[in-house]
Amino acid sequence: MQAKPRLPRTKLLAAVLLLLPAPVIVGQSSRDGLETGEQIYKSACITCHGAEGAGAPDSHTVFERPSTFPDFTRCDQTTPEPDVAWKAVITNGGPDRGFSQIMPSFGKALSSKQIDQVIHYLRSFCHESGWPRGELNLPRALVTEKAYPEDEVVISTAVNAQAAPGVTSHIIHEQRFGVKNQIEVDVPINVQDQNHVWYGGIGDITLGAKRVMFSNLRSGSIFALQGSLLLPSGNRTRGFGEGTTTFETFASFDQLFRSHTFIQTQFGADLPRHTDIAPQSLFFNTAVGQSFAPDHGLGRLWSPMLEFLAARDLVDGAKMDWDLLPQVQVTISKRQHVRADFGVRVPATNTRERNIQMMVYLLWDWQDGHLTEGW
Repeated sequence: MQAKPRLPRTKLLAAVLLLLPAPVIVGQSSRDGLETGEQIYKSACITCHGAEGAGAPDSHTVFERPSTFPDFTRCDQTTPEPDVAWKAVITNGGPDRGFSQIMPSFGKALSSKQIDQVIHYLRSFCHESGWPRGELNLPRALVTEKAYPEDEVVISTAVNAQAAPGVTSHIIHEQRFGVKNQIEVDVPINVQDQNHVWYGGIGDITLGAKRVMFSNLRSGSIFALQGSLLLPSGNRTRGFGEGTTTFETFASFDQLFRSHTFIQTQFGADLPRHTDIAPQSLFFNTAVGQSFAPDHGLGRLWSPMLEFLAARDLVDGAKMDWDLLPQVQVTISKRQHVRADFGVRVPATNTRERNIQMMVYLLWDWQDGHLTEGW
């Protein structure tokens, strides 16, 4: 049997609670009579979305079903979405998140508590356990790797603000597979002024795999392990690569608090095959941030963060390098699947040997829709 094509997951929102009957959404007495999410769904949504959330037969609906019509039983589509994304569309209508006018606003027809209740009931249609929830997909920091498995493309750039001019960019593709796994490809591109002559080329390409070992929405915790191979594809003479294959491994632990404050930690090691060419090293990164949004948390998301970055070569006499990296991430598209982050990396130790860098990235969560959608 041919597998059903995977739909962009946030487009699930486009038909939630579509065409609620007038007796349900008009009149205070009718609204007060809906005490549970199940009652709201069975009274208003079952005609379109079916008893099990997979969609009613076409012959039973009063509209032409769009290609992105949701199937709430598909955990791969529903679990990556946080409740706030669903609530924004139900409250303010489809256009609020870059979806079709076919999804009207129910902010005046249903109370905030009722919307929360129906979202909770919609969650019950996913019967598989173990899927990490979208609330644990914390804002991405500029350096610190997070634990959540991603479906995204990131273009990250660092520009030297001191000494010789130089730019290093990373084109990163991350793709989730299965319930808890992710693969990653990172291609660095370097352009540097060396003795007043500009040189460019790719760096050491990274191939990585991540697996979530633990996630718990109630505690706000998620833990993952990742292993990567850094291939010696960069020119070592120009300083674009290490000249040897390196195995990198790290653990990531993220914690989300009820106040929308979060902490992300990453601890790992770089283990080159030939230690006479490149030394082994340890690194420890931590990002502390706070997310906030207008419109009772439903609007554009802002996430200022501060990263603490530490690294040390495992050789006699080596010093620990400490950096500070203040930054802010902001959602750009209405659908919040395109985001940007800007920060300044400032060396706190060994400052004579290391430069201040301006850093920025553009992130596209491609499972939430095409790059041109959701604006």
